[in-house]
Amino acid sequence: MKYEIGAMLRSGGGAIVNMASVAGFSGFTTLAAYVAGKAGIIGLTKVAALDYADRGIRVNVVAPGPILTEHLERAGEEAQRQAALSVPMRRIGRAPEVAATVLWLCSEESSFVTGAVIPIDGGQSAGLKPPRVYRQGEGMSASD
Repeated sequence: MKYEIGAMLRSGGGAIVNMASVAGFSGFTTLAAYVAGKAGIIGLTKVAALDYADRGIRVNVVAPGPILTEHLERAGEEAQRQAALSVPMRRIGRAPEVAATVLWLCSEESSFVTGAVIPIDGGQSAGLKPPRVYRQGEGMSASD
């Protein structure tokens, strides 16, 4: 953001979208440095959003959950299956789903959005869902 903000101030504004992770607000065991880094990005995004909102610069952050990247592809099918089980939608996200959100945040359609953390995680940040299939009538839902 160091260089983008200066250029945007000179040109009358703009939109910045930072990339974090659901790990930045939920934490993952054995990944302390990664979690701290992503949490730092989220905090920096919020501060920048407040500092530059009145100068025409919107700053937001996306926080993907498990996304099918080269790293996850190399990890193999079992790792992908386990990652999908951690997601309430029971699947891994795709890069175009993240890209679509970033494009929206850069567009005029999101002109009143700044300082937002947008999870792109299939519901992972909403909480835990056990990896078993509920039969209709089990558990609580909004319609109960």
